[in-house]
Amino acid sequence: MNVLVTGGAGYIGSHTSKALAQAGFVPIVYDNLSAGHEWSVQWGPLVVGDINNRALLIRTIRKYEIEAVCHLAAHAYVGESVTNPRKYYQNNLVGSLTLLDAMVDSGVRRLVFSSTCATYGAPRTLPIDETHSQAPVNPYGETKLAIERALRWYGEAFGLEWAVLRYFNAAGADPDGEIGEQHDPESHLIPLAIEAAITQATPIAIFGIDYPTPDGTAIRDYIHVTDLARGHVCALSYLEHGGESNSFNLGLGAGHSVREIISSVGRVTGRRISVLECRRRAGDPAVLVACAARARATLGWCPQLLSLDEIVNTAWQWRGSRGGALGHPRPLQVSR
Repeated sequence: MNVLVTGGAGYIGSHTSKALAQAGFVPIVYDNLSAGHEWSVQWGPLVVGDINNRALLIRTIRKYEIEAVCHLAAHAYVGESVTNPRKYYQNNLVGSLTLLDAMVDSGVRRLVFSSTCATYGAPRTLPIDETHSQAPVNPYGETKLAIERALRWYGEAFGLEWAVLRYFNAAGADPDGEIGEQHDPESHLIPLAIEAAITQATPIAIFGIDYPTPDGTAIRDYIHVTDLARGHVCALSYLEHGGESNSFNLGLGAGHSVREIISSVGRVTGRRISVLECRRRAGDPAVLVACAARARATLGWCPQLLSLDEIVNTAWQWRGSRGGALGHPRPLQVSR
Protein backbone atom coordinates (compact mmCIF):
# COMPACT_ATOMS: atom_id res chain seq x y z
CA MET A 1 0.00 0.00 0.00
CA ASN A 2 1.27 3.46 -0.92
CA VAL A 3 0.70 5.86 2.00
CA LEU A 4 0.90 9.64 1.74
CA VAL A 5 2.72 11.02 4.79
CA THR A 6 2.12 14.76 5.04
CA GLY A 7 4.79 16.39 7.17
CA GLY A 8 6.91 13.29 6.62
CA ALA A 9 10.19 15.21 6.59
CA GLY A 10 9.63 16.38 10.17
CA TYR A 11 10.57 14.81 13.49
CA ILE A 12 7.62 12.49 14.08
CA GLY A 13 6.80 12.22 10.36
CA SER A 14 10.21 10.84 9.43
CA HIS A 15 10.09 8.23 12.19
CA THR A 16 6.58 7.32 11.03
CA SER A 17 7.81 6.91 7.45
CA LYS A 18 10.52 4.52 8.63
CA ALA A 19 8.03 2.52 10.69
CA LEU A 20 5.66 2.29 7.72
CA ALA A 21 8.46 1.07 5.45
CA GLN A 22 9.51 -1.55 7.99
CA ALA A 23 5.90 -2.77 8.08
CA GLY A 24 5.78 -3.20 4.30
CA PHE A 25 4.07 0.06 3.31
CA VAL A 26 5.53 2.57 0.84
CA PRO A 27 5.64 6.06 2.41
CA ILE A 28 5.26 8.96 -0.04
CA VAL A 29 6.38 12.06 1.86
CA TYR A 30 4.62 15.37 1.16
CA ASP A 31 6.30 18.31 2.92
CA ASN A 32 6.98 21.98 2.24
CA LEU A 33 10.28 21.71 4.17
CA SER A 34 9.46 24.77 6.30
CA ALA A 35 10.38 22.71 9.36
CA GLY A 36 11.35 19.33 7.90
CA HIS A 37 14.62 18.18 6.33
CA GLU A 38 15.34 16.45 3.04
CA TRP A 39 17.95 14.22 4.69
CA SER A 40 15.26 12.69 6.90
CA VAL A 41 13.36 11.30 3.88
CA GLN A 42 15.06 7.96 3.33
CA TRP A 43 12.33 5.36 2.74
CA GLY A 44 10.41 6.65 -0.29
CA PRO A 45 9.95 9.62 -2.60
CA LEU A 46 9.61 13.21 -1.44
CA VAL A 47 7.13 15.64 -2.96
CA VAL A 48 7.91 19.22 -1.95
CA GLY A 49 4.62 21.07 -1.64
CA ASP A 50 2.33 22.97 0.67
CA ILE A 51 -0.69 21.39 2.33
CA ASN A 52 -2.85 24.22 1.00
CA ASN A 53 -2.01 23.30 -2.62
CA ARG A 54 -5.06 21.20 -3.52
CA ALA A 55 -4.05 20.69 -7.14
CA LEU A 56 -0.61 19.33 -6.21
CA LEU A 57 -2.13 17.09 -3.54
CA ILE A 58 -4.51 15.56 -6.10
CA ARG A 59 -1.70 15.10 -8.65
CA THR A 60 0.44 13.42 -6.01
CA ILE A 61 -2.38 11.11 -4.88
CA ARG A 62 -3.03 10.06 -8.47
CA LYS A 63 0.61 9.75 -9.53
CA TYR A 64 1.56 7.49 -6.63
CA GLU A 65 -1.80 5.68 -6.44
CA ILE A 66 -2.20 6.63 -2.79
CA GLU A 67 -4.53 4.37 -0.80
CA ALA A 68 -4.27 5.96 2.67
CA VAL A 69 -2.92 9.11 4.34
CA CYS A 70 -1.03 9.75 7.57
CA HIS A 71 -1.52 13.47 8.17
CA LEU A 72 1.21 15.03 10.33
CA ALA A 73 1.74 18.39 8.59
CA ALA A 74 1.08 21.08 11.20
CA HIS A 75 2.58 23.97 13.08
CA ALA A 76 2.98 22.85 16.69
CA TYR A 77 4.36 25.62 18.91
CA VAL A 78 1.79 26.43 21.58
CA GLY A 79 3.20 29.86 22.42
CA GLU A 80 3.47 30.87 18.77
CA SER A 81 -0.12 29.81 18.19
CA VAL A 82 -1.22 32.38 20.77
CA THR A 83 0.80 35.25 19.27
CA ASN A 84 0.17 34.32 15.62
CA PRO A 85 -3.15 32.43 15.44
CA ARG A 86 -3.66 33.23 11.75
CA LYS A 87 -0.64 31.07 10.88
CA TYR A 88 -2.15 28.13 12.76
CA TYR A 89 -5.66 28.47 11.40
CA GLN A 90 -4.37 28.81 7.84
CA ASN A 91 -2.10 25.77 8.01
CA ASN A 92 -3.57 23.43 10.61
CA LEU A 93 -7.23 24.09 9.87
CA VAL A 94 -7.52 25.34 6.27
CA GLY A 95 -4.66 23.14 5.08
CA SER A 96 -6.13 20.04 6.70
CA LEU A 97 -9.55 20.73 5.15
CA THR A 98 -7.83 21.14 1.78
CA LEU A 99 -6.24 17.72 2.26
CA LEU A 100 -9.55 16.13 3.24
CA ASP A 101 -11.20 17.55 0.11
CA ALA A 102 -8.34 16.29 -2.07
CA MET A 103 -8.74 12.83 -0.52
CA VAL A 104 -12.50 12.75 -1.01
CA ASP A 105 -12.23 14.00 -4.60
CA SER A 106 -9.57 11.36 -5.35
CA GLY A 107 -11.40 8.46 -3.73
CA VAL A 108 -8.97 7.98 -0.80
CA ARG A 109 -10.95 6.94 2.26
CA ARG A 110 -8.47 6.10 5.05
CA LEU A 111 -6.78 8.68 7.25
CA VAL A 112 -4.60 8.56 10.37
CA PHE A 113 -4.62 12.04 11.89
CA SER A 114 -1.90 13.44 14.13
CA SER A 115 -3.66 15.22 16.99
CA THR A 116 -2.56 16.24 20.47
CA CYS A 117 -3.32 16.12 24.18
CA ALA A 118 -3.62 19.92 23.86
CA THR A 119 -7.21 19.33 22.73
CA TYR A 120 -8.07 18.40 26.34
CA GLY A 121 -6.95 21.70 27.88
CA ALA A 122 -6.49 21.76 31.65
CA PRO A 123 -7.06 18.21 32.97
CA ARG A 124 -10.00 17.62 35.28
CA THR A 125 -9.06 14.01 36.02
CA LEU A 126 -5.82 12.04 35.76
CA PRO A 127 -4.76 10.05 33.91
CA ILE A 128 -6.54 11.56 30.89
CA ASP A 129 -8.56 9.13 28.80
CA GLU A 130 -10.36 9.74 25.51
CA THR A 131 -13.67 10.51 27.22
CA HIS A 132 -12.18 13.52 28.99
CA SER A 133 -13.79 16.83 27.99
CA GLN A 134 -12.01 18.73 25.23
CA ALA A 135 -11.55 22.42 26.01
CA PRO A 136 -8.31 23.70 24.43
CA VAL A 137 -6.63 26.75 25.94
CA ASN A 138 -4.64 27.78 22.85
CA PRO A 139 -5.12 28.03 19.07
CA TYR A 140 -2.88 25.01 18.44
CA GLY A 141 -5.24 22.77 20.39
CA GLU A 142 -8.29 24.50 18.92
CA THR A 143 -7.21 23.89 15.33
CA LYS A 144 -6.50 20.22 16.01
CA LEU A 145 -9.87 19.78 17.72
CA ALA A 146 -11.64 21.48 14.80
CA ILE A 147 -10.25 18.85 12.42
CA GLU A 148 -11.15 16.03 14.81
CA ARG A 149 -14.74 17.27 14.67
CA ALA A 150 -14.64 17.67 10.89
CA LEU A 151 -13.54 14.05 10.52
CA ARG A 152 -16.76 12.83 12.06
CA TRP A 153 -18.85 14.70 9.51
CA TYR A 154 -16.61 13.77 6.58
CA GLY A 155 -16.98 10.18 7.69
CA GLU A 156 -20.76 10.36 7.75
CA ALA A 157 -21.05 12.27 4.46
CA PHE A 158 -18.24 10.76 2.37
CA GLY A 159 -17.39 7.43 3.99
CA LEU A 160 -14.02 8.62 5.29
CA GLU A 161 -12.48 6.11 7.72
CA TRP A 162 -10.22 7.74 10.31
CA ALA A 163 -8.13 7.19 13.39
CA VAL A 164 -7.19 10.19 15.54
CA LEU A 165 -3.94 9.83 17.52
CA ARG A 166 -3.62 12.25 20.43
CA TYR A 167 0.07 12.50 21.21
CA PHE A 168 1.50 13.31 24.57
CA ASN A 169 5.19 14.42 24.70
CA ALA A 170 7.27 12.93 21.88
CA ALA A 171 10.89 12.34 22.89
CA GLY A 172 14.10 10.59 21.87
CA ALA A 173 15.45 9.57 18.49
CA ASP A 174 15.68 6.57 16.18
CA PRO A 175 17.71 3.92 18.05
CA ASP A 176 19.49 3.07 14.79
CA GLY A 177 20.78 6.64 14.57
CA GLU A 178 19.38 7.26 11.08
CA ILE A 179 17.07 10.15 12.01
CA GLY A 180 16.33 12.29 15.04
CA GLU A 181 15.10 15.56 16.42
CA GLN A 182 16.32 18.84 14.92
CA HIS A 183 14.11 21.89 15.29
CA ASP A 184 14.86 25.55 14.67
CA PRO A 185 14.13 26.99 17.12
CA GLU A 186 14.30 24.07 19.50
CA SER A 187 11.59 24.07 22.15
CA HIS A 188 11.61 20.52 23.54
CA LEU A 189 13.07 19.96 26.97
CA ILE A 190 15.32 16.95 26.36
CA PRO A 191 17.33 18.36 23.40
CA LEU A 192 17.57 21.72 25.18
CA ALA A 193 18.96 20.02 28.28
CA ILE A 194 21.41 18.04 26.14
CA GLU A 195 22.64 21.25 24.51
CA ALA A 196 23.05 22.83 27.94
CA ALA A 197 25.08 19.79 29.02
CA ILE A 198 27.30 20.03 25.93
CA THR A 199 27.94 23.76 25.73
CA GLN A 200 27.88 24.64 29.45
CA ALA A 201 27.25 28.18 28.14
CA THR A 202 23.74 28.90 29.38
CA PRO A 203 21.55 27.23 31.99
CA ILE A 204 18.36 25.38 31.14
CA ALA A 205 15.24 27.30 32.18
CA ILE A 206 12.70 25.67 34.49
CA PHE A 207 9.36 27.43 34.11
CA GLY A 208 7.59 27.02 37.43
CA ILE A 209 8.95 25.52 40.65
CA ASP A 210 5.78 25.90 42.73
CA TYR A 211 3.47 23.37 41.11
CA PRO A 212 1.60 20.93 43.40
CA THR A 213 3.96 18.09 42.41
CA PRO A 214 6.59 16.21 44.45
CA ASP A 215 9.46 18.47 43.35
CA GLY A 216 7.47 21.56 42.40
CA THR A 217 8.00 21.28 38.63
CA ALA A 218 5.51 20.30 35.93
CA ILE A 219 5.01 16.63 35.07
CA ARG A 220 4.54 15.33 31.53
CA ASP A 221 4.08 11.95 29.86
CA TYR A 222 7.13 11.35 27.62
CA ILE A 223 6.61 8.76 24.88
CA HIS A 224 9.47 7.65 22.64
CA VAL A 225 9.10 8.86 19.08
CA THR A 226 9.51 5.37 17.58
CA ASP A 227 6.64 4.15 19.75
CA LEU A 228 4.54 7.05 18.44
CA ALA A 229 5.55 6.09 14.91
CA ARG A 230 4.47 2.49 15.43
CA GLY A 231 1.14 3.82 16.66
CA HIS A 232 0.48 5.09 13.14
CA VAL A 233 1.23 1.67 11.67
CA CYS A 234 -1.12 0.03 14.18
CA ALA A 235 -3.85 2.57 13.42
CA LEU A 236 -3.49 2.12 9.67
CA SER A 237 -3.62 -1.67 9.97
CA TYR A 238 -6.67 -1.31 12.24
CA LEU A 239 -8.50 0.68 9.56
CA GLU A 240 -7.36 -1.75 6.87
CA HIS A 241 -9.02 -4.58 8.74
CA GLY A 242 -12.33 -2.80 9.11
CA GLY A 243 -11.85 -1.06 12.45
CA GLU A 244 -14.37 1.67 13.29
CA SER A 245 -13.25 5.30 13.26
CA ASN A 246 -12.09 6.35 16.72
CA SER A 247 -9.67 8.46 18.77
CA PHE A 248 -6.68 7.11 20.69
CA ASN A 249 -4.25 8.52 23.24
CA LEU A 250 -0.58 7.67 22.71
CA GLY A 251 1.40 7.98 25.94
CA LEU A 252 3.16 5.83 28.50
CA GLY A 253 0.66 6.43 31.27
CA ALA A 254 3.43 7.65 33.58
CA GLY A 255 4.83 11.12 34.06
CA HIS A 256 8.24 12.68 34.72
CA SER A 257 8.89 16.13 36.12
CA VAL A 258 11.12 18.77 34.56
CA ARG A 259 13.72 18.19 37.26
CA GLU A 260 13.61 14.43 36.64
CA ILE A 261 14.25 15.00 32.93
CA ILE A 262 17.23 17.26 33.66
CA SER A 263 18.61 14.73 36.16
CA SER A 264 18.26 11.96 33.56
CA VAL A 265 20.15 14.02 30.97
CA GLY A 266 22.87 14.60 33.56
CA ARG A 267 23.16 10.86 34.25
CA VAL A 268 23.20 9.88 30.58
CA THR A 269 25.70 12.54 29.48
CA GLY A 270 27.81 12.44 32.64
CA ARG A 271 27.74 16.24 32.76
CA ARG A 272 26.49 18.82 35.19
CA ILE A 273 23.59 20.96 33.96
CA SER A 274 22.98 24.44 35.31
CA VAL A 275 19.38 25.52 35.74
CA LEU A 276 17.60 28.85 35.87
CA GLU A 277 14.38 28.85 37.88
CA CYS A 278 11.69 31.02 36.28
CA ARG A 279 8.04 31.81 36.80
CA ARG A 280 5.34 29.56 35.40
CA ARG A 281 4.23 30.09 31.84
CA ALA A 282 0.57 30.95 31.44
CA GLY A 283 -1.61 27.96 30.58
CA ASP A 284 0.86 25.24 31.60
CA PRO A 285 -1.00 22.57 33.63
CA ALA A 286 0.81 20.96 36.56
CA VAL A 287 0.37 17.40 35.28
CA LEU A 288 -0.45 15.82 31.90
CA VAL A 289 -0.45 12.02 31.89
CA ALA A 290 -2.23 9.74 29.42
CA CYS A 291 -4.44 6.75 29.83
CA ALA A 292 -3.61 4.78 26.69
CA ALA A 293 -5.65 1.68 27.50
CA ARG A 294 -7.84 2.10 24.39
CA ALA A 295 -4.85 2.10 22.03
CA ARG A 296 -3.40 -0.96 23.74
CA ALA A 297 -6.65 -2.92 23.68
CA THR A 298 -8.03 -1.84 20.30
CA LEU A 299 -4.93 -1.18 18.18
CA GLY A 300 -2.67 -3.73 19.80
CA TRP A 301 -0.18 -0.92 20.38
CA CYS A 302 2.37 -1.45 23.13
CA PRO A 303 5.24 0.99 23.84
CA GLN A 304 8.63 -0.69 23.91
CA LEU A 305 10.96 2.04 25.19
CA LEU A 306 9.78 2.59 28.75
CA SER A 307 12.86 3.75 30.67
CA LEU A 308 13.41 7.51 30.88
CA ASP A 309 17.19 7.11 30.74
CA GLU A 310 16.82 4.85 27.69
CA ILE A 311 14.67 7.47 25.94
CA VAL A 312 17.14 10.23 26.80
CA ASN A 313 20.08 8.10 25.68
CA THR A 314 18.68 7.74 22.15
CA ALA A 315 18.49 11.55 21.92
CA TRP A 316 22.04 11.83 23.30
CA GLN A 317 23.41 9.27 20.83
CA TRP A 318 21.70 11.08 17.96
CA ARG A 319 23.12 14.45 19.03
CA GLY A 320 26.59 13.01 19.39
CA SER A 321 26.59 11.16 16.07
CA ARG A 322 25.15 13.73 13.71
CA GLY A 323 27.36 16.81 14.15
CA GLY A 324 24.52 18.68 12.48
CA ALA A 325 22.51 17.25 9.59
CA LEU A 326 25.50 16.86 7.24
CA GLY A 327 26.27 13.49 5.81
CA HIS A 328 22.76 12.06 5.93
CA PRO A 329 21.37 10.31 2.84
CA ARG A 330 19.50 12.35 0.30
CA PRO A 331 15.91 11.49 -0.67
CA LEU A 332 15.37 8.68 -3.14
CA GLN A 333 13.19 10.84 -5.36
CA VAL A 334 12.13 14.48 -5.15
CA SER A 335 9.17 16.10 -6.93
CA ARG A 336 8.31 19.79 -6.85
